[in-house]
Amino acid sequence: MVDGGDRHLVKEYFVDLHVHIGRDSRGRPVKVSGARDLTFASIAREAGERKGIDIIGVVDCASGRVLSDIDCLLQSGEMEECPGGGIRYMKRTVILPGVEVEAACRANEGPSAHYIAYFATLPQVREAARELSRHMTNIDLSTQKARLTPEQLARLVGDMGGLFIVAHAFTPHKSLYGTCARRITEVFGAEARRMVSAVELGLSADTSMADRIAELASYTFLSNSDAHSLGRMGREYNVMLMESPSFAEVSLALARIDGRRVVANYGLDPRLGKYYLSACEVCGTRFHAPNAALHCPECGAYRVVRGVSDRVDEIADYPEAKSPAHRPPYRHQVPLQFVPGVGRATIARLIGAFGSEMAVLHRATRDQLVEAAGERIADRIVAAREGRLTIQAGGGGTYGRTLPD
Repeated sequence: MVDGGDRHLVKEYFVDLHVHIGRDSRGRPVKVSGARDLTFASIAREAGERKGIDIIGVVDCASGRVLSDIDCLLQSGEMEECPGGGIRYMKRTVILPGVEVEAACRANEGPSAHYIAYFATLPQVREAARELSRHMTNIDLSTQKARLTPEQLARLVGDMGGLFIVAHAFTPHKSLYGTCARRITEVFGAEARRMVSAVELGLSADTSMADRIAELASYTFLSNSDAHSLGRMGREYNVMLMESPSFAEVSLALARIDGRRVVANYGLDPRLGKYYLSACEVCGTRFHAPNAALHCPECGAYRVVRGVSDRVDEIADYPEAKSPAHRPPYRHQVPLQFVPGVGRATIARLIGAFGSEMAVLHRATRDQLVEAAGERIADRIVAAREGRLTIQAGGGGTYGRTLPD
C-alpha cells in the first residue's frame, strides 16, 4: 500500500481500457474484425486468470447482444455489479462498460475519428444505447458512425455521468490528430479540457512523441491495447494508483484527484506498432516522409499511409518532448508473443509457472525464467524487458518485429 494522503490508502492496479468484443455468446458478430472467441465472458476470464489485469474497459457494451450476455452473467452469479461502478468477475477483474463511437470532425462532414465513453452502471449504458441509436444505423455492431459532432457526443456522455476519451489519437485512420485536425481545440473548442477526460496514445505513439504538442500537457495519457483478440489484451496498459478497482476510482485517477493517478504507461515501443513509419500501399516500402512527402521514394506512387512519427513531426510544437510534472513514465514493453522464439506452448508454460503474463514480463527473475523456459528464452525476455532487442519498425498496417540474436 502507498499512502495517498491523510484520508486514503491507495495501491497499484493494472488497467487496460480498450478491448473489443468479436461475437456474443450465440456467435453473432459485434466487432466484425474481432476474434470469434472474444466474448464478454472470455474477456473477463482472460483478464482475471491469465493476463493479471485488474480493470478492463470493454467498448462495445451498447450492443443489445452484449447487454443480453451481461444480464445472463449477472443472473448466474458469475459476475456482480461493483460498488463504485463496474462489473466484477469472480472477485478478481472489474469490467468498465464502454462504447466506442465514430464521429465526423465537423457537422457530419469530412474525416472521422473514434471516441470512447465509459459508464458506471448498466442503466447508464442502456440510456446511452437508446440515445445513440437515434443517431446511428446499427447499434448492435461496434464503432458505428454517429450523426453527431464530437462536441455533441462529448456533451451527451457528460450529461449521462460518463467519461469521454479520445481514442488512438495519432493513427492514420479514424483518429483526431491523424486524420481530423492539428489541435484538439479545433474539434472541441474552448471547452475541450472540460469535456475530454483523457487521451489514448495508440500503439504507434508514446509519451515522448505526444508531449511535443503543447496543448496536451494538461491531459492524462492512456496506453490501451485496442485488443481484437484475447492474446492482444494487455499488450498496452496503465498502472493506476487507486483505493479500489471501480469506475469512480478510475474517474479520480484520470482527473488526478486525492492521490489517485496514472503512475505508469506501458506499451509497445512505437516502432513495433502498425503505423510508426509511413508506407507505400503499392510496393510496401516503409520510410520516413520528411516535409510531409506524400509519394514513395522507391516506386514514386502517391498511395502512401502517413506514419505516426511523420504526422507528429508535422504538427509538433517542440522538437523534443516537454513533459509536465504530473506525467508518469512511459515504459516500453514487448509482449510475450513479440519475443522471438516464444510461441503459444511456451507462453502457456510461462503463465502456468508464474500465474499471469504480467508476472512473466515484470516480476520473474532470470533464474526463474531459465527454470521455466530455458536460457535462450529467458535471455530474450530479459533483453525485451531492458529494451535491448533489435527492432524492425512497422508501418502501413504491418506490425514491426523484434529480431533474433
